[in-house]
Amino acid sequence: MTARPDDGRAITAEPDIGTAGRINGRPSPGRPRWRARAVPFWFLIPALALYGFVVIWPSLQGAAFSLTDWDGLSPTKDFVGLANFRELWSDDVARGAVRQTIIIAIAVTIIQNGFGLLLALGVNTQIRSRNLLRVLLFAPAVITPVITAFLWRHLLAPTGAVNDVLGAVGLGALQRDWLGNPDLALWSVVAVIVWQFAGLSMVIFLAGLQSIPREIYEAAAIDGTGPIRRFWYVVRPMLAPAITINLVLSMIGGLKLFDQVWVMTGGGPGRATETLSTLLYKEAFQFGAFGYSIALAIVLTAFVAVLASVQYGFLRRQEESAQ
Repeated sequence: MTARPDDGRAITAEPDIGTAGRINGRPSPGRPRWRARAVPFWFLIPALALYGFVVIWPSLQGAAFSLTDWDGLSPTKDFVGLANFRELWSDDVARGAVRQTIIIAIAVTIIQNGFGLLLALGVNTQIRSRNLLRVLLFAPAVITPVITAFLWRHLLAPTGAVNDVLGAVGLGALQRDWLGNPDLALWSVVAVIVWQFAGLSMVIFLAGLQSIPREIYEAAAIDGTGPIRRFWYVVRPMLAPAITINLVLSMIGGLKLFDQVWVMTGGGPGRATETLSTLLYKEAFQFGAFGYSIALAIVLTAFVAVLASVQYGFLRRQEESAQ
């Protein structure tokens, strides 16, 4: 495009070069479009490099060590193939740890979310103390699990506060060695985990409940539906995303549980509360079977990935059907 000012000289207009290599709204012939679009991805390289160095590379190394008999200290590593995995499935202790890990994960998922939902329904009201109750019920979830475990280890001791309270109120027949009895230790650990994290489930459920418009409750009440039918047919379908999040998080947390079990029982009494997490720690740092412990860690990772994926897929289908 040209223009002639008063002096008669021709002036050529400069082309409009915009962003992403475009000239006058058209792609620039000197800069391919894919290169312009790829520029933002260059900023991911430092984060991806750090992730690869901290996570991917150690994971690959660990997978390689699981095929050896390395003790964690010796410079020699003899290749043993899948012997560690075969030993895992023939080891009664490892099979017991798998069984107890699954029991804890299922029990925590069901009981924690059951209590969390009841608490959320209870504080999702107009009572004046609702904000104080929400804070008090959620407070245990922000305490470090190790501190919580130390606290309850003393409370549940034979001479601890729990037995003292039972004796003081005339229920001395119920006094037990809660963490020393093989029949009670596992469920005592489950009770402590539920006590600590039921408030977290409550907060997630409460967020879902408060996202439901008040008009829906009022319409259901006008139609004459009772509280149970109102919850099942009105509230539950709209609470499906919160249910999915809570169930998946609690299942993953139960499968990889370590802190509370290690502090409260150390996997005992005997092997009554041994989990995959505590067993792989012992095999690596107490018994020097580093390769075998990594095989346990791989099995634990597979458990978490498979069970969480199956659970998430099922819950998502339920969520979509409910909506």
